[in-house]
Amino acid sequence: MLLYLLDLIGVAVFAVSGVLVAAHSGMDLLGGLALAALTAIGGGTLRDVLLNRDPIFWVKDARYLLVILGAAGLTMLYLACFPPPGQSFLIADALGLALFAISGAQIAEAAGLSPLIVVLMGTITGTAGGMLRDVMCARVPLIFQQDLYATAAIAGIVAYLVLQKLGAPRNVAVSVGVVVILLTRLLAVIGGMHLPRLHLIAT
Repeated sequence: MLLYLLDLIGVAVFAVSGVLVAAHSGMDLLGGLALAALTAIGGGTLRDVLLNRDPIFWVKDARYLLVILGAAGLTMLYLACFPPPGQSFLIADALGLALFAISGAQIAEAAGLSPLIVVLMGTITGTAGGMLRDVMCARVPLIFQQDLYATAAIAGIVAYLVLQKLGAPRNVAVSVGVVVILLTRLLAVIGGMHLPRLHLIAT
């Protein structure tokens, strides 16, 4: 149930971020819905394809699509009446990243995969939808920008796995993992944290 709730909340939050980007890009209502869906289910779809999960999660359970429609519709109504709050896109994206990364890691973990693959699948689940969203809007994907993005997902998933290994209750491990990702991502945005750049020695 916890995994299912994380998935549904992550879908809703990423759908909101998709609509916000669509609005900034000047898309129409259909474009906003399409971008919301792509953002919300893109990462999970790629994960399911790689793990050979059949049927794909949103095909098996149409409630995911209903959540996307509801979240996207409410966001569009809000934007028709009020301007988006400052930093709303980055907050929604950070929360979606945190929820999806941990839920994706749990799915891979339940399949009995190695910790390295669990980290990889969780990171793909959390980042691929946002990357597809940005590519469709001709934006530089957040994952390729300097501030921490995929690194935040990896840190949270590792924290989750370590706590599981130490015998912590699953809900505690999940909560800590989500908080680590969310705080790391927000600190990167607010404080400008980033990984060191690559440097070439002049020849």
